[in-house]
Amino acid sequence: MQYNAKERTFEISIRIFTDDFEKGLSAASNTKINLDGPGDKNDPLIEKYIQAHFSYVNPQKQTKTIKYVGHEVEADANWLYLEMPYTEPFRGGLLKQNALMELFEDQVNMVNIQYQGQKKTFVFRKNQPIQDISFD
Repeated sequence: MQYNAKERTFEISIRIFTDDFEKGLSAASNTKINLDGPGDKNDPLIEKYIQAHFSYVNPQKQTKTIKYVGHEVEADANWLYLEMPYTEPFRGGLLKQNALMELFEDQVNMVNIQYQGQKKTFVFRKNQPIQDISFD
């Protein structure tokens, strides 16, 4: 997650291994999903999945809107691109990142947040899928 001050938005890139992601999408949709195919026919499914597994609530208890921008395949991984408009000063909040945790007991998700020259890394596990992130 990287804050773009000019656009007043967080630009979010998620790297996820294609084979694991296909399993997750297939389980979520009860259909065999193949992400190697041409076009963006899987975008609605990817958007629904990532919206269910990645979210942010600000300190005022408002869930921020996260917009799915698209995805691209790179070797054995997929990059998912999201945007989260954020006009107020960033003071932290609750971040959920539990992608693939429904499939893999030992799934670990890392989130790097860059905001006004600061960078912090947060680690999410099955027993801790939501974290209080602060930049105080």
